[in-house]
Amino acid sequence: MKSEIVEAFSQLVREKSMEKDVLSRIIEDIFLSMIKKKYGASDNFDVFVNMEKGEIEIYQSKTVVEQVENDLTEIDLATARQAEESYEIGDEYMEIINPSQFGRRLIISAKQNLNQRIKEVEKEHIFEEFKNRVGEIISGDIRQLNKDEIFLSAEGTEVVLPKSEQIPNERYRRGENLRAVIKEVKWSTRGPEIVVSRSDPMFLTRLFELEVPEIYDGIIEIKCIAREPGERTKIAVYSNDKRIDAVGACVGMKGMRIQAIVKELNNEKIDIINWSSEPEIFITRALSPAKPKRIAIDEEARKVIALLDDDQISLAIGKGGQNRRLAVRLTGYDIQTVKEEEYKAIMADETEENLLLANVDSLSEKILSTLQLGGYDTIQDVLDAGISKLTELPGIGEKTAARILAVVEDAVSEDDEQD
Repeated sequence: MKSEIVEAFSQLVREKSMEKDVLSRIIEDIFLSMIKKKYGASDNFDVFVNMEKGEIEIYQSKTVVEQVENDLTEIDLATARQAEESYEIGDEYMEIINPSQFGRRLIISAKQNLNQRIKEVEKEHIFEEFKNRVGEIISGDIRQLNKDEIFLSAEGTEVVLPKSEQIPNERYRRGENLRAVIKEVKWSTRGPEIVVSRSDPMFLTRLFELEVPEIYDGIIEIKCIAREPGERTKIAVYSNDKRIDAVGACVGMKGMRIQAIVKELNNEKIDIINWSSEPEIFITRALSPAKPKRIAIDEEARKVIALLDDDQISLAIGKGGQNRRLAVRLTGYDIQTVKEEEYKAIMADETEENLLLANVDSLSEKILSTLQLGGYDTIQDVLDAGISKLTELPGIGEKTAARILAVVEDAVSEDDEQD
């Protein structure tokens, strides 16, 4: 039984590329809803949709009775026998309902309901599809430019590029084609919201995978990335095959691979270094183009002092501290860049301050024990305390305190003479 609404259904199948069984269930639900509006109930109705033939069949089940009390569920014997002589009291009578009986208003309402349901299914389909594509690069045309976000049309779907995910020094134009990485897919009041990014390190990772087959194949690994979008990036790579140079593979013949990535990122500078499991080597490489003379590492505090020649300090720090800042983020260590003279001064101060009282031979074990119990473990602790504080300790008077200070000061003097 062909109708105009069925033709509309067929058109929707073609336009939305929906599965026919999904659309069939939606149509069945809509017609049952129409039936409920017209008759007040739909319990004794069945709807069958044949999408291949473009047919909808509606059946109303009634019980054959002598006297009808409910037109919706009952039919008298005489009327039933007009259709089939064999009907008896108590039999189930099946009546075919023509969809045209619902009237134009109900059919228009059904079309509107269908469009709404189609949009909901389409939104769910988009959400499920893109949810599994997080981390994938997508290309789209800029459709709308706002102050805080840019809307792109990608693969027939609207995606959003927030200001926080844009490269700061880039300028965008309506209609321009743009590539970005799918960062997040979330459900909002408007439906699925697909957030893309050009500033996230993941975008850089995917670009390298596209340009460097060895990374895509897993021969070369990207260990870590420190990025200031639009300005500069440091990336550490490692080759699982000793025959392949990780940095060379990423740069490519005559720099073609890295140039393609730099062009995509609006000339963002990219430093590629070889990753190392040895912190001293890795930190030294991370500070390039500067070349530290020596690296002092405090593993427990995750702190580093990088000793450099005078002409290397500015390179290590970089413009606005950028080089050192990126090296810190890349390695995970707090890096302090110092000149050789400054380093010697720092070490001398620390040696004096941290010289243990236990190394002072002139102090008896009893006095040492008393001082340590009082919280005075180093020479600097005693010097800072002075006579007034030392006399507060049990068994130490002014004379003893003065003698302790004299002994400690002599120890400091001897240490300075040796230096």
